[in-house]
Amino acid sequence: MICHSHSETCNTPPIISNSADDLQTEPNILKPGKFDLETRPLILDFLGHYPPCSCEYSYVNLFCWQNLYRYSWFFYKENLVIHDDRSRALFMPIGEDLKPEELFDLSKKAIAAGLSGDIGLVPESYVDIWQDLDRYFSITSDRDAADYVYLTQELAELKGNKLHKKKNLIAQFTRMYPDYSIVPMNEGNCKEVMRFEKRLLEGTPSVSNSLVEESEAIAMAFSHWKDLGLNGLILMVKDEIAAFAVFSPLSPDTWDVHFEKSDVTFKGAAQMINSETAKFLEGTARYINREQDLGIPGLRQAKLSYVPHALIEPYFLVPKLNLRSH
Repeated sequence: MICHSHSETCNTPPIISNSADDLQTEPNILKPGKFDLETRPLILDFLGHYPPCSCEYSYVNLFCWQNLYRYSWFFYKENLVIHDDRSRALFMPIGEDLKPEELFDLSKKAIAAGLSGDIGLVPESYVDIWQDLDRYFSITSDRDAADYVYLTQELAELKGNKLHKKKNLIAQFTRMYPDYSIVPMNEGNCKEVMRFEKRLLEGTPSVSNSLVEESEAIAMAFSHWKDLGLNGLILMVKDEIAAFAVFSPLSPDTWDVHFEKSDVTFKGAAQMINSETAKFLEGTARYINREQDLGIPGLRQAKLSYVPHALIEPYFLVPKLNLRSH
């Protein structure tokens, strides 16, 4: 897995242009860029040079969730910086590593612009390398933002005792619904899948705000399916949708599953769509990132039950108060 390391396959530096006013040493915090289709090539160029591990950096996620989290971006010292206005925190800058004092200067400038100055999604490797980081920041691990990463082959084969129950549920599904089929998602069937998603939402006894927001993000993805370069699969039982999954590349060796939904009345459908997604991606992606659990107990248990190959836990930095005025 590649995490914020320079990609040797890219021999040219990332393009720095657009609304960053040709990049000055001062961050353009007050005139941030938006995540629209015009800026997509610029963001993807940076991500191509510095492939992320965290699903938070996926352009698909940034685009589809931007109205809810009010995401924006700007440049600082040849790094791309993303701001989450909902939490008022910055993402760890994308580019060559900034030294802790440079990162702290960015925090101070963010504070001066009315932001918190906090920085999230900091890789463990950065914390390990820069031993003086705690001079400038209070450092805490962010378990709720940890990405669950699986070997594609293991999700496809489901070998071993720990995954035996998953395999049994898939076997039950195939016995109960021998006429099932797997259909690729495309622009033509997105509307039908969205109606399925709405029915699932309406049929949920207690709909949380997070489920409503996720449905809005799904609608955003479906309305820009081709532009975002999305892929997906639909699990059908006769003419009924039982489950669907939406995914796209995150880095050269990893694909990210953005959305996955199933109808619980079809026993084993959730395990089936998971397995079929892995089989579809086998030979294309070595790893599958199934994103975060956000601290939700049921979701955490479900993701852990698939025995992740790696749990990529980031760190959260809060600039130390006694240094903010220095």
